[in-house]
Amino acid sequence: MPEDNRGNEYSYKSSGENSQFNSALTDPQGNHYCSRDYGSKASNSNSYHYSNKDGSYYYSNSDGSKYYDTGKGDASYTPPSASAGSSQNSSKSDNSGNSGK
Repeated sequence: MPEDNRGNEYSYKSSGENSQFNSALTDPQGNHYCSRDYGSKASNSNSYHYSNKDGSYYYSNSDGSKYYDTGKGDASYTPPSASAGSSQNSSKSDNSGNSGK
């Protein structure tokens, strides 16, 4: 079974290309998405990420954290324990939201 960069095992649920992806953070024209199954013990057992033609990308991680990068130098990271709406903005050089790709 493959592992992410944190050593967590997962199985691929689905991946592919899409024409548009809706999320609470953005609604750009998308191109690639990947969904992973981390099992019932994970905070977010069905995590996913997507990347878009405009350079932006979004991660919903297995630990419950979220990371969004606009592709234009702005990014936001929401820690696993944060309540809705309490994200941290950062510059593109901050990789506090990196997750397994």
